[in-house]
Amino acid sequence: MSEPTEDPPQEPAESEPAEDIEGPRRRARREREERRAAQARATAIEEARREAKRKVLGAPQPQPKTLGRGTVRGLKILMWTAVLAVVVVGLGLLLYFTPIMSARSIVVTGVGAVPQEEIVAAAAIAPGTPLLQVNTDAVAERVAGIRRIASARVQRQYPSTLRITIVERVPVVVRDYPDGVHLFDKDGVDFATGPPPPGIPYLDTENPGPNDPATEAALQVMTSLRPDVASQVGRVSAPSTAAITLTLIDGRTVVWGTTDRTEEKALKLAALLTQPGRVYDVSSPDLPTVK
Repeated sequence: MSEPTEDPPQEPAESEPAEDIEGPRRRARREREERRAAQARATAIEEARREAKRKVLGAPQPQPKTLGRGTVRGLKILMWTAVLAVVVVGLGLLLYFTPIMSARSIVVTGVGAVPQEEIVAAAAIAPGTPLLQVNTDAVAERVAGIRRIASARVQRQYPSTLRITIVERVPVVVRDYPDGVHLFDKDGVDFATGPPPPGIPYLDTENPGPNDPATEAALQVMTSLRPDVASQVGRVSAPSTAAITLTLIDGRTVVWGTTDRTEEKALKLAALLTQPGRVYDVSSPDLPTVK
């Protein structure tokens, strides 16, 4: 009886390769680390190559760069400039939006015929308004809107004052109207109605006003006269710019003519009036005459 034969031992089966369980994020991180490592190796190799070349050539060891005194000084100046700018801006905002420096008083200078209360009312500044918020040009324009005022200037005076300086209109000639006597200044502006001031001559023109050539010519003559001569004029007549005549208080007449050579005529007239006569003709200043 034959013995049972044993099966030959079987060799263990080769294990299959492990499945790749690395996710996309881990793979990307691993690749970045590998690139950094490769870059670090390349940098180290380059530095080693440069060091070896330096030793062969005997070049000195490179020293780290340091900032010079000029650079440090410039940086300090820049820093302090920035700090100063911040402080100035902050202070400006503080003064602009808070009543620390506000208009607590209004000082008016140059007043004469115009009441100070009228000027303050025209300025229209609310008490406690910060000075930096006051539009000085707008205030001056409102004040100059008063008929008797020729110009106005507004200034801030810290810590709490607003100064208004005015120049009032001065009458040079007057003219009769149905509602009374009107006063005109050197620019031909009709700025007031009332009793004529003493020593101011009457004006005879067809359409008196700042844009009337005849009015402008008559006023040019009056402002060119010496004060002692102008005080003697009772009436100035200008039917046209070429036929200006002055009538003195004592009845004497001055034939002026045009406004050509006005200053020269004014000088000649002052000398002529010392001579006796009734008619003084300076229309031709080269040949002035007395009749």
